[in-house]
Amino acid sequence: MSSLTRFIEAMPKAELHLHIEGSLEPELMMALAERNRVRLPYGSVEEVRQAYRFTALQDFLDIYYRGMSVLITEDDFFDLTWAYLTRVHGQKVTHAEIFFDPQGHTVRGVAFETALNGIDRALSQARRDLAMTSKLIMCFLRHLSEEAAFETLDQALPHKDRIFAVGLDSSELGHPPAKFQRVFAAARDGGFLAVAHAGEEGPPDYVRDALDLLQIDRLDHGNRAMEDPDLVARLARMEIALTVCPLSNLRLCAVERLEDHPLPAMLAAGLRATINSDDPAYFGGYVNENYLAVQQALDLDLEQIMTLARNSYLGSFMGEAEKTAALRVLADFAANFEREA
Repeated sequence: MSSLTRFIEAMPKAELHLHIEGSLEPELMMALAERNRVRLPYGSVEEVRQAYRFTALQDFLDIYYRGMSVLITEDDFFDLTWAYLTRVHGQKVTHAEIFFDPQGHTVRGVAFETALNGIDRALSQARRDLAMTSKLIMCFLRHLSEEAAFETLDQALPHKDRIFAVGLDSSELGHPPAKFQRVFAAARDGGFLAVAHAGEEGPPDYVRDALDLLQIDRLDHGNRAMEDPDLVARLARMEIALTVCPLSNLRLCAVERLEDHPLPAMLAAGLRATINSDDPAYFGGYVNENYLAVQQALDLDLEQIMTLARNSYLGSFMGEAEKTAALRVLADFAANFEREA
């Protein structure tokens, strides 16, 4: 094992782009299906894994929503979230900002509070038992209507003490940010911060509209922004964090090879890029696997890895004092690692 691999695996870090439903490992999916007597079109864990062959975002989403069907009770959502938290705690994630998709559950008759209570209970336990901090981000499904998004916002407003921000995910093409401009304005008026998926499959104009129309505080993905030099300069100037998901980009064919990934160009342009796992159960790796994959494919050096780790805290929604403390711990870790090397 190389020293840089050991550094990445032991390095404190934050994760800012994680769909909790996308951390549903096949083993847990099958167990919950049995517990809740849900019939799946798979006979085994191996059959589930064999289904994870995607050529585009929509291929993945079809299986993703099918997998959600096993999540029914508060305990299901707790078990799902706790499994993710304990796994990434072992990967030295000290802070996680987690997406959840309530519309994917309420449409099935699962109450908004059932999902929220289970997820929040796990996040609270992680704060107590793992010293791991977190923020919860509620996403609107962009393939659904503006009216449906407003209904979901109304459900979220009584829970502002547990939901920190709103986001926008699901099928990007054909569902531009403008579709949700009024909903995001209402969410900001309600006290939520805002993020949005843009520039994963959609064009640079989707990124620009996410900035101008949705007034986002952070950009999820953003790869295609690199096609527009003026937009890149603007993102750098605004210090907008990009939550980049390399293995997701590879599995969904946004890049043909990791060697083609725009991450080095993002860093060279001064963008606040971060490394994240997106939907790790489906894309073959959690946050450390993403760091290791891009380090090897792109020959990233120690300073680039440190920049990505620092960006994960700088781009987070932690308070300023929390960020300062986390960055100090990261710097101390790097200094101690270098002394012991």
